Amino acid sequence: MSGKLAYVLAELDALERSAEAQSPLHRIDARAKLLLTVGFLTTMLSVPLTRLSELLLYFLFPIVGGAAGGLRYGPLFRRSLIVLPLVAFIGVFNLLYDREPALGIGPLVLTRGWITFLSIVVRGLLSVQALLLLIATTGYYRLCRSMQRLGVPSVFTTQLLFVYRYTYVLIREALQLTRARDARSFGRRAYPLRTWGTLVGQLLVRTFNRAELIGRAMLARGFTGRIPEGLGMQTAWRTRDTAFLAAGSTALLLLRLYHPVESLASLIAPRL
Repeated sequence: MSGKLAYVLAELDALERSAEAQSPLHRIDARAKLLLTVGFLTTMLSVPLTRLSELLLYFLFPIVGGAAGGLRYGPLFRRSLIVLPLVAFIGVFNLLYDREPALGIGPLVLTRGWITFLSIVVRGLLSVQALLLLIATTGYYRLCRSMQRLGVPSVFTTQLLFVYRYTYVLIREALQLTRARDARSFGRRAYPLRTWGTLVGQLLVRTFNRAELIGRAMLARGFTGRIPEGLGMQTAWRTRDTAFLAAGSTALLLLRLYHPVESLASLIAPRL
């Protein structure tokens, strides 16, 4: 248990450290990256479920974006698999209710249910990968700050930042309790339900106390309900940010409106 908690904490730290790197994508204004990510999610999620081949082209966004940000796509894809059980549970019912044949490959018949199921899985993976890429090249603090600068209510952006920051506190407290329990268990691996209840209760009390201390410290430092601007965080919108947003938005619109997979298939089919 303590090993898993330490692994999660290390993954969060690695994600935050990657935002401090220097790459062409890191130097783009956070607002431009946020707007392009919203455009990507909007266009990708608007693709009909039956157009699986068109959805697969959207994998170019995290692949190319990761290359521009100095990130390997492998770890990005691996981290996005955390959403796989959820989206698989959502889409598995399509296999049961939509049995209309859609594609035949020899004796194998692929139903519409399978196509829509795979489309839902691809949508979930792409959505998480786009958000991970945004956080890894921007940082969660800069991301919430850019949302606030774009006009998102400070109540919403502040709560998002608090939830993210409080995740560290919760994991660290759980890690300390788990290590203390393991140190007193003399190698025991299984624990009765009463022990788990005590552990969860202690975790709840300790996190409430920590949250109260953090809240008092913030008020003592003049917190007003808005995310303060950090040192060197205020950046001006530049020409490269406009070019980045315009080029990315144009590519997404062309991909969504002109269906390149179908156009290519129609050109190849008459020749076969």
